[in-house]
Amino acid sequence: MEIFIDVIMDTVIDGIKILPFLFITYLFMEILEKHAMDKAGELVKKAGVFGPLWGSILGVVPQCGFSAAASNLYAGRVITVGTLIAIYLSTSDEMLPLMISNKWPLSKIVPILLLKVIVGIIAGFIVDFAANKTRKLRHKKEEEMRIDTLCEKEHCHCEDEEGNVVKSALVHTVHIFIYILILTFALNLVVSLIGEDTLKSVITSNPVMGHILAGIIGLIPNCAASIIITELYMSGMISIGTMMSGLLVGAGVGLLVLYRVNPELKRNLHITVILYIIGIFSGMIIDLIFS
Repeated sequence: MEIFIDVIMDTVIDGIKILPFLFITYLFMEILEKHAMDKAGELVKKAGVFGPLWGSILGVVPQCGFSAAASNLYAGRVITVGTLIAIYLSTSDEMLPLMISNKWPLSKIVPILLLKVIVGIIAGFIVDFAANKTRKLRHKKEEEMRIDTLCEKEHCHCEDEEGNVVKSALVHTVHIFIYILILTFALNLVVSLIGEDTLKSVITSNPVMGHILAGIIGLIPNCAASIIITELYMSGMISIGTMMSGLLVGAGVGLLVLYRVNPELKRNLHITVILYIIGIFSGMIIDLIFS
């Protein structure tokens, strides 16, 4: 019962942290759709070229909610897939607060954050370049913003609100918040039952497979994964590259939200695989450089 109560408390706290990001994101998207769709479309296309740069820089903010916001923006095609990947990769989640609380010097923290930002920028631009090339080879047009599809998927009847963007944003926020609470509770319960010590032993038991296993644990869409991986690094049990493999893949609840709001399952799976491959490959390169 004590574990059950702790899981409920952790789930609610994590959910509350994300709420402001969700509401602001949906409010922004509603305003775009109802009042500035044409002009916004042109601005987004121009900004999309540099999206991975700004996405990676902003993504380093230590909050799970930013990756969740990015998933919604991508589902509405407000940002590019490269920008989404950049944000996922640079998201620091609980790493930064944990290191600061353990009084780690800035001389060690800053290089790690810079590595995440650099990997995010480079990977984001490469992904966007590849996506554009693929689109041209297949003679496909550039994807237009489709914020209205989120309304259709959520069955929120936003079109009945007669321009009340605040109420529409609240409806979206409540729907996705309930979804996140339910799934996050289930995941937190599983992690609690398995035990953090068990997850730690999985990473450290086989150094050769450490990067692959850290990446798999990083895919767990809650803050516990980043805490476990960061603690292992701070205790000297894994290398900086192995830690980066897990933290680069770890996008908080971003992937969880992506699978909820973006209807294209195949594309979501592609994004997950790309994120995972980039994460563990970058981690291995980092170990080669700093070993």
